[in-house]
Amino acid sequence: MTDMNLNAPAAVTGVSANRALTITILTSAVVSLLIWLANDALGPFTLITQVSGGPRIYPWQLAAANNWSHLTAWAGYIAHQLVSWALIYKAQRAQLSYTTNLQPINIAALLSTLGFVSLHFLQTHLYYDGLAQDVPEWTAMASVIVLLLVVILIENKRRGITFGRSWGGFVSEAGDIARRYHGYYFSWATIYTFWYHPMVFTPGHLVGFFYMFLLFSQGALMYTRAHRNRWWTLTLELLVIAHGVLIAAMHVGGGWQMFAFGLAGIFFVTQIYGLGMSRAATGIALASYVVGTILFYQYRDWENFPRIFLILGGYYVIVPILAGLIVCAARIASQLRGNTGTTL
Repeated sequence: MTDMNLNAPAAVTGVSANRALTITILTSAVVSLLIWLANDALGPFTLITQVSGGPRIYPWQLAAANNWSHLTAWAGYIAHQLVSWALIYKAQRAQLSYTTNLQPINIAALLSTLGFVSLHFLQTHLYYDGLAQDVPEWTAMASVIVLLLVVILIENKRRGITFGRSWGGFVSEAGDIARRYHGYYFSWATIYTFWYHPMVFTPGHLVGFFYMFLLFSQGALMYTRAHRNRWWTLTLELLVIAHGVLIAAMHVGGGWQMFAFGLAGIFFVTQIYGLGMSRAATGIALASYVVGTILFYQYRDWENFPRIFLILGGYYVIVPILAGLIVCAARIASQLRGNTGTTL
């Protein structure tokens, strides 16, 4: 999760990080299945939409929240967050090297994650509410969107941002800063989003929770080779397409096409160049995407074709803005600490 001294000694266990990754994926699937199977037990709770029918509220919250529902959601979130940040800080201070096998800090992170996931499951079935009673839904959505954009910045030097070309200047500088400290933000974005939602079953929730469990696993495998596996990290980036399309299909009339082709466009503009494919193979893949997109909209939804550029265009607007904010924050922090450099 952070770039430190890769030559520092590290205590390792006999457990392969790749094997641990496989186990965490399977465990994530099992926990997701349990959410589905246990959902009927949540029937006695009265939700806000059953009373008000309000169209612009998050539906999965109690109609009448109580002190215990507020307290347990926030206490669980804060405890989960502090433990996660403490483990990241401890790993940084230890200047761990990247290893093939798990290190003790990974065992601690995996076990704490399992513990807090179990706690939130229990809290949902006892008190139902997550953080949704107190904070707006857009905050949870925005936290994960920014997370994915930070990944774009971190990977800028390796795969570029525009058709394999890296962006220099302050964007490159922001990527260096994010590479060192992204673990703290990623931890907040995932844990905040996780505790925002009660652990209920809908197709969108189930895919979302499974995705969140995989992101937790990625964080827990910090300082292992599995954490840097390009196919695994790309899979995590691409799963947002499946989740975004599913949510849009459930709640936004006709909006799934925009998310499907817009997010896929980001893959073909940026992410595909990190796979080491030949220029010819990459060109064929890009051409297939362009032709497939045009054909789909020509025969199904041509009037909405420009909407995919809301995502692609927004991507090119937000990335440099985010980079600028990161660099400014780093420089302010350096000034406050009496340093002259821009890194923290």
